[in-house]
Amino acid sequence: MKVVRATLVALAALLMAAPTVAQTGYPDRPIRIIVGFTPGSATDITARMFALKLNAAWNVPVTVENIPGAGGSVGGERVAKAAPDGTTLYWGANGAMTINPSLSPSPTFDPARDLAPIARVLVMASIVAINNDMPAKSVAELFALAKAKPGQLSYASPGVGTPQHIAGELLKSLAGVDIIHVPYRGAVLTDVMSGRVTMTLQNMGTILPVVRDGKLRGLAVTSLERVAVIPELPTLAESGFPGFEAVSWFGLLAPAGTPTPVIAKLHGDIAKIAAQADMRERLAQLGLAAAVNSPDEFAAVIKADIAKWAKVIKDANIKLSE
Repeated sequence: MKVVRATLVALAALLMAAPTVAQTGYPDRPIRIIVGFTPGSATDITARMFALKLNAAWNVPVTVENIPGAGGSVGGERVAKAAPDGTTLYWGANGAMTINPSLSPSPTFDPARDLAPIARVLVMASIVAINNDMPAKSVAELFALAKAKPGQLSYASPGVGTPQHIAGELLKSLAGVDIIHVPYRGAVLTDVMSGRVTMTLQNMGTILPVVRDGKLRGLAVTSLERVAVIPELPTLAESGFPGFEAVSWFGLLAPAGTPTPVIAKLHGDIAKIAAQADMRERLAQLGLAAAVNSPDEFAAVIKADIAKWAKVIKDANIKLSE
């Protein structure tokens, strides 16, 4: 009897220790990072940059799998339902994580509940830019013109429900102006450059070359601080909208329930890669800044952004069917 009891105690101890033993060897199997957008998108490009570095650091295959649909939410759902063992990760953008939950009439998963934050890794501001034939030379002059011509000015976004669309609606509300929203399928700037649309609000990676080349007139950035690659542009906070911030971000997440040691390993390695000089330089060229949060800080960002954008969506009565 004593032998049986001792055997059972030893077996229980072994079973309790098994996860810890497995975690210390992580990663020991191929890893896939799911992106909810098509190849060539900013989300995809940044995910592949980090996947290559992780591949080299871990000496295990790290691949990016594109599962587009529903503004990134299809890929997020796939990860939420995956085994919480660290082999399936999600390179998530703020649209899918913090805007889609308030837009979808029947969300298939809850990002805050079903995904475990690892790190918000990158932040990208947007630029408010106008057609060069417009007389406005500042944000104040633009909105003075908008107030003088209600319903006559228009702004382009990459589509209904995108971070740029939601940010544009927040800006309209704060400015108290009536500017018509013109959604496109992606970053289409030709109509703004030709003057068919008055202005646009686009992420830095898309619009920076156009503004630098003088094809559109940049008026402000949507981050709280000026952006190093184009420091001459003031922030919207400097331009009459104190505290205004509407940035895009990219972060790494895992299925809820992923062991804490795995999360810690992933966070530490991602932070090291983001701090590398060559990565920071490449990211800066794309208008991105490394801003690595801890898992708890990332969770707080997600929670705050969900609440912030839910109010804008409700107040502006934004529907996906628009």
